[in-house]
Amino acid sequence: MSSTLNGLLAVVALVLTALSFWKYTGSGDNKMWLVLTIVLLVAFLALGGMFLSGRVNRNEDIHITE
Repeated sequence: MSSTLNGLLAVVALVLTALSFWKYTGSGDNKMWLVLTIVLLVAFLALGGMFLSGRVNRNEDIHITE
């Protein structure tokens, strides 16, 4: 997958995480919303990590003197 797609999917997962947590707080302790929140949070962290790792420039050495 491309890095941009990972970034977009991470943002979507973050929005869905917030919405599912909001639904959980108003649902009268329905555990399915809490499980969905945790799953989406893990997806957000994984996709965000993949997006940020694709941003690192691995072809160029970084020197202190530069």
